[in-house]
Amino acid sequence: MYDVSFTGERARSWRRIARAVSRALLTAAVLIALYYLLPLGSLAADASTLAKLVIGFVVFIGLLLWQVREIAQSDEPGLRALEGLCLAVPLFIVLFASTYFVMSDADAASFTAPLTRTDALYFTVTIFATVGFGDLSAKAEAARLVVTGQMLLDLIILGAGVRIILTAVQRGRDRIAGEAAPEPSP
Repeated sequence: MYDVSFTGERARSWRRIARAVSRALLTAAVLIALYYLLPLGSLAADASTLAKLVIGFVVFIGLLLWQVREIAQSDEPGLRALEGLCLAVPLFIVLFASTYFVMSDADAASFTAPLTRTDALYFTVTIFATVGFGDLSAKAEAARLVVTGQMLLDLIILGAGVRIILTAVQRGRDRIAGEAAPEPSP
């Protein structure tokens, strides 16, 4: 009879994958919960909002650089990359959704309709996914500039960001393979 139970290395591998996926989902859930719970409506869309957006992007870039370093140094670079993406992408989306929500709260005419938090999140995801249904769109010049910025950053993240992460995974795998290679005899 064939034994279908998980034993040894295979079981440990599945447990590591399950932990990585669980951490990734938990991280995304926490970011979305914070988006809905933080008091964003009290912010005003002015120069300080732009400064907060810039600070958010600096934190995002710093986080991305830290993730790349961690991926390359990890014993499991593929799983670490999954966790990194599951942190970076929701953070990026929440950052823009928060910006759109604050802009709409400050001036409802910035978009074709006033945005709730869910509307702002939906709008951000449709832009990120390059779907653009057209049911919501930016009307004010400032909102159009922010949306244009998001579209350009989406392309950078989807292109260069994924390439950087894949390179870090390959470097991590190369490092692991180099450590496992036997020493040549003299």
